[in-house]
Amino acid sequence: MTSPFSSKPIHEAAQRGYTSASDNYQRGRPEYPEALTAWMSGTLGVTAGSRVVDLGAGTGKFTKLLACTGAAVTAVEPVDAMRARLSESLPGVSALAGSAEAIPLADESVDLVICAQAFHWFANAQALVEMHRVLRPGGRLGLVWNVRDESHDWVAAITEIITPYEGDAPRFYTGKWKRPFEDQTLFGPLTRTVFPHSHVGSFDQVVIDRILSVSFIAALPQAEQRSIEQRLRALRDRFPELRAETIAFPYATEAWLAERLGAA
Repeated sequence: MTSPFSSKPIHEAAQRGYTSASDNYQRGRPEYPEALTAWMSGTLGVTAGSRVVDLGAGTGKFTKLLACTGAAVTAVEPVDAMRARLSESLPGVSALAGSAEAIPLADESVDLVICAQAFHWFANAQALVEMHRVLRPGGRLGLVWNVRDESHDWVAAITEIITPYEGDAPRFYTGKWKRPFEDQTLFGPLTRTVFPHSHVGSFDQVVIDRILSVSFIAALPQAEQRSIEQRLRALRDRFPELRAETIAFPYATEAWLAERLGAA
């Protein structure tokens, strides 16, 4: 059986922002810590031959990591520009148009569903039903986010600049993404593992490109984006570490796991 659902409209900030910012996304988004590979193989259970869906795969940042495990990876991404970038960089991976509410795969056809930097966009009951449908009994759902470490004053200053623009765009930090897991019987309890991480590169790469790739920033008119860029560059006058040739932008990588419950 295929999905009984139709795809929900993509949030405007994601559709507009990620369509226009796929280049910035590819350049500015951090990779994932090496320790996450051990988490995937040990805790999540990714092995060579595992049937894995990378849901909300974007440009393939996380897909690339999955492909290195030898798993049979299918990337599902609704934004055409992002999916095209993924197919260009990972021609051996099957990249399908689809969404969390309408995954173009058969019932119980995969061992694992993983959402990296994505689940907060489609955290709803319909998405959980659909993930449950495509997972085999006992299959697992993995959720991964690279989260800026705002215990550093200059990282907090960056957040202070961009937060007023977020509008109603879903955000990981609010914790609202956890609500669909409450009072449901499709998945077991969420468990969390945290890894320290950093994105090392030039100021333009790890700050400017990274922030301009944020969905609700990328969706703004060019004049407002330039204004935000100027404010970000001005932070180098306040924080000497941002004037270094190479910057290590601190993150915490949060990896969450839930197991599929019940029979089909």
